[in-house]
Amino acid sequence: MFTLQKLSLALVGTAVVFMSANPANAVTLTTGSATPTANGIFSTVPGAVAITFEDGAPTSGFATYSSSAVVQGTQPNQYAAPTGDTSKYLTISPVNSGVAGSTGSVTINFAQALDYFGLHWGSVDTYNSIEFFNGNTSLGSFSGAQVPGTTASGNQSSPQDNVFVNFLADQGQTFNKVVLSSTGIAFESDNHSYKLASVPEPTSMLGLLAFGAVSAGSFIKRKSKLV
Repeated sequence: MFTLQKLSLALVGTAVVFMSANPANAVTLTTGSATPTANGIFSTVPGAVAITFEDGAPTSGFATYSSSAVVQGTQPNQYAAPTGDTSKYLTISPVNSGVAGSTGSVTINFAQALDYFGLHWGSVDTYNSIEFFNGNTSLGSFSGAQVPGTTASGNQSSPQDNVFVNFLADQGQTFNKVVLSSTGIAFESDNHSYKLASVPEPTSMLGLLAFGAVSAGSFIKRKSKLV
């Protein structure tokens, strides 16, 4: 299992450090500031490739999505654009919820192993989650409640709850499948970013996934949430 005690995180303007009892086993992540644009927030990780959803969710190629519920703008009680984002983005809601993206989850399969995945996570909620797999083996999952610095209340006007989140695997650890899920309305995200796994050093230790968040600018609209 992955725990926040395995993290060392530096946020904009403050430093929050989580260390295990054995510092040698800690996974470290440092994030920089990112400026929201009309197309959302983008990864600042060198070499990362972005999926912007302007042409929908890819159903073929290097990254393939099991569902293509791509929307734009905000519909009260259904979905709301991530902070300042006027472009298209992905939304996920529970099965039979009667709103856009009511598949419950979206699986992203990658043609090769990755060591990085990131996304602009809009109005973070406790019922949003992301799980990582190497083949059919789960490497662990994270809920919105575990994103450092957020309230995970789905507050659309709070910069704390609209962030770019980075997930990184240490050398020797990789994943090739990501599953985004939501048990409430909704899980909105944009600018999914990924990077091919680096060739591990022979002496590298197997690491765990770590993640962190970069605070985004505030958004003037507040979104109503249905549970």
